Amino acid sequence: MSAPATTTPPSRMPFAISHVAAGFVAVLVGYTSSVAIVFQAAMAAGATPAELSSWMWALGIGMGATCIGLSLYFRTPILTAWSTPGAALLVTGLDGLDMHQAIGVFMSTSVLITLAGASGSFQRLMEWVPRHLAAAMLAGILVRFGMDTFSSMQSQPLLVAAMFATWLVARFLIPRYTVPLALAAGVACAGLMGLLQLDTLDWTPARPVLMLPEFSWAAFVGVALPLFIVSMTSQNVPGLAVLRANGYNTPASPLISWTGLTGVVLAPFGGFSFNLAAITAAICMSRDADPEPQRRYMAAVWAGVFYLCTGVFGATVVSLFAAFPTELVAAIAGLALLGTIAGSLAGALHEEKGRDAAIVTFLGTASGLALFGIGSAFWGLLLGMLVHGLSPRRA
Repeated sequence: MSAPATTTPPSRMPFAISHVAAGFVAVLVGYTSSVAIVFQAAMAAGATPAELSSWMWALGIGMGATCIGLSLYFRTPILTAWSTPGAALLVTGLDGLDMHQAIGVFMSTSVLITLAGASGSFQRLMEWVPRHLAAAMLAGILVRFGMDTFSSMQSQPLLVAAMFATWLVARFLIPRYTVPLALAAGVACAGLMGLLQLDTLDWTPARPVLMLPEFSWAAFVGVALPLFIVSMTSQNVPGLAVLRANGYNTPASPLISWTGLTGVVLAPFGGFSFNLAAITAAICMSRDADPEPQRRYMAAVWAGVFYLCTGVFGATVVSLFAAFPTELVAAIAGLALLGTIAGSLAGALHEEKGRDAAIVTFLGTASGLALFGIGSAFWGLLLGMLVHGLSPRRA
């Protein structure tokens, strides 16, 4: 590891209520905005309730350990997260694969992330795929989640309309809490309508389940490689940008390497991906966390503590979302991703000279095209790269 980036004495770890509050809010926003998508991804691989619980255990333990360890070592607010766009990719990508093949995909992706960090080739790898095409692929993966928000209104119009209205009002008044408030509105409405199956709640601690990997070339090319690209471009790149924007010059290579290694270790238990966080990390880097930037790392440490708690009680998280109606889960997943979809489309179509390649990538990915057992994310990116390569160069 490289030397820590700041000079706060290691013997003195400051404490403030604002650190605890910022860490708690970061974890709350992270979980409520995307745990439904992770739940859907696990179900796509045919996970049993015990395996679902193990997924949540692995993700909570992995994020908690990396947040605490990296933040204390570098004296920098390093917040990690699972890849929400990656989980969205897995919802469709794991369709047709069993759990052992899914674990093979997770391990392959984590090995690629580790190598990208350890070799120092992180930036070069990101330059290999044009940024606007990566954004177009991401938008193509996520667009179905946005549409599911509104298609779910057909079966539960009152429930989804209440969530959308809450999201809309909160977006203008308190935008940081739009997703948690929309989820709260959905839970309250579902409760009043008698749609919650609370008798299924399980309050026992989660137990890790070892799932042996199975590797295949089709799964690697069709799922693992797109998952690697999405994780790096949609999580690690903006995550590092947030650190730099807040004045933290922590070296990137050890951060990427350690998150990748964590994925390798925890993949057999369901830890599909560990990356730098961006949106939730900004919560721990704000003035609300601490007026002094050199003390804000403790907010990330507390976020790690809360992550560990969610990992230990992963079975409760799984059973809670199993108690929700499917329309609620679909709606909150779509609402949580609307901003990401909009940002991805804006990044994909921003430059006029790259729009042809970007729209081909977007439509190819969104189409669900699957050839030779390889999913649409790969084919959409491949076709977009082809158009990009054949396009006339412009000054």
